[in-house]
Amino acid sequence: MTFDSRLLSGIGVLAAVVEAGNFVKAAGALGLTPSGVSRAIARLEARVGVRLLDRTPRAVSLTDEGRRFHAQVLPLLGGLEDAATEAAGAANAVQGRLRVNVDPWIARLVLAPRLQSFMGAYPDLSLEILVRDRLGDMIAEGVDVAVRFGEPEPSTLIARKLLDTRIIACAAPSYLARRGRPEHPKELVHHDCLMYRDPVTGRPFPWEFHRRGRVVEVEADGRLVFNELATKLTACAAGLGIAQTVEFGVEPLFAAGELVQILKDWAEERFPLYAYHPSRNLPPAKVRAFLDFLLESVAASPLRRRPTRASADRRGKAAGARRSKAR
Repeated sequence: MTFDSRLLSGIGVLAAVVEAGNFVKAAGALGLTPSGVSRAIARLEARVGVRLLDRTPRAVSLTDEGRRFHAQVLPLLGGLEDAATEAAGAANAVQGRLRVNVDPWIARLVLAPRLQSFMGAYPDLSLEILVRDRLGDMIAEGVDVAVRFGEPEPSTLIARKLLDTRIIACAAPSYLARRGRPEHPKELVHHDCLMYRDPVTGRPFPWEFHRRGRVVEVEADGRLVFNELATKLTACAAGLGIAQTVEFGVEPLFAAGELVQILKDWAEERFPLYAYHPSRNLPPAKVRAFLDFLLESVAASPLRRRPTRASADRRGKAAGARRSKAR
């Protein structure tokens, strides 16, 4: 017997009739007419192939087959009600397991220092953090939220912007003392460049420099290629070459004198950070709570430098689109 959704509706009507004792009271409880209840029971009996109720002018009672059928389906109805209650709870209570796929740089600088307050606020929630360099298939992997740099690609995912940051170039004072300080992006072809692998294409990211609407592409090259930003910046601070990076999170290295920003007049490209979650009309409360936590954490981070009004006005909307979508 194949499943018919009308069967479930008929079972609900049968349960109401048994509880009420007659069609009239059951009809009142269900918001139906007595004749509508009678037709629903008749369709159910025709579907299962046996008579379930004995009818009299004053009352109805279960037949032997009806009692067995009712006893078997009643726990199933209870299970459906429990499932609906649990789903409603997930929509309103921050509980259960939350699986998050996070960019390594954000995991290190933003999430890890603030997780204690988030977990303390939601004791019924368990959190699994997957630190990865690419988005992957969120739905297939059971990921609830993902955090990634770059413009979103077309998909069914809901994207929420967390911040915009500049793309800058930097080097260690020791490297600049040894190799000289480039004054124009084109001079970088004569320098050791620390490359960053695009997790989508597997090739190093191309280098671009933006100034007053002008874009200069540089054929940067180097013997060192990284797939993790923190390691690349550590190598840069050790004097191994020039790095191009997001500005967010680099300020402490500048303040400590470990790195120096170069080509400051060519640092107008903006790069966004987005949070993603599967498309739903009403995301679970745990997802909403984590998204709010992300926004609050990014906004409160001392690593975030707000752009000047002039630089914000000069940014080009197409700048980020030229970059890979999953930097």
